[in-house]
Amino acid sequence: MAQVTQRTRFLGGADLKGRLAVMPLGSSQITDFSHALAVAQRTPGLVRQSDPEMYHAALVVAGEVSTEQYRQSSLLRPGIGFFDSSQPFESVTGATPSRTIVFQFPKELLRVPERHFVGLCGKSLPATKGIGRVLAQVMEGAAEQYSACTERDAAVLQGTILDLLTATLQHHLGGNTTLPDEPGNALFLRLTSYISDHLADPELGPQSLAVAHCISVRYLHRIFQRNGTTPRAFIRQQRLDNCRRDLADPALRHRTIHAIARRWGYTQADAFSRAFHAFTGMSPSEYRLRRGTTPDREGTGQTR
Repeated sequence: MAQVTQRTRFLGGADLKGRLAVMPLGSSQITDFSHALAVAQRTPGLVRQSDPEMYHAALVVAGEVSTEQYRQSSLLRPGIGFFDSSQPFESVTGATPSRTIVFQFPKELLRVPERHFVGLCGKSLPATKGIGRVLAQVMEGAAEQYSACTERDAAVLQGTILDLLTATLQHHLGGNTTLPDEPGNALFLRLTSYISDHLADPELGPQSLAVAHCISVRYLHRIFQRNGTTPRAFIRQQRLDNCRRDLADPALRHRTIHAIARRWGYTQADAFSRAFHAFTGMSPSEYRLRRGTTPDREGTGQTR
């Protein structure tokens, strides 16, 4: 997953000590770091160089961190602050050692209008009571217990943190905001993101999707039906799109058709050939031949 590039300057000299741990949560991630006397900046140049379109929710558990973005500034001690990867920002850690847990996630996963989230960037929300405290406890717990969690657990944690973050933002925005979409649309984004991350798993299907997201298979089908498809059809489309792309890629001409099929979750060559022909009207070898990337003998890795 793409990280948001920052420039960090440490002010502690030779005695500098710190800790950093990065933990993937589906298409999001949790970062847990501790340090003192540091300035982190996302400059206009870094924004122009790369923007992964991410939001940050930063929980300061200990110490003090000052933040600034959109000409708004605040001091987190403790508290929850927010950043937008599409604009420059700065955070400064004081002399007291601090611990910050950052939840970084794709913008499209948040069910709060952009203008309202941006309005909070550079500001802080309390993390010591109410729904903010619940969010803080889950973020801290996710960071501390991550090593004991499975990949499926991590996907569930992503959804839980997003739901609590949405609830926290709604609480503090009061009547100034409404959800743009019904809950199923946010869940659909999480489901499709999970699918993209697990296409290589031949067991990926409605049952495993439902279990990973703590929903029933019936509700899963309803979510996909609202978006004009089914779980199996969406998975098949994504797999075949990736196979077609790889077969047409000259840089992958050394890979056999079966290796490409396995990469995207097809373990049976015959089943893949039938699915690919139904999808494109051509066999995999014919499709590859028309794009000039056919090996001499399938399986040898030699090319013309």
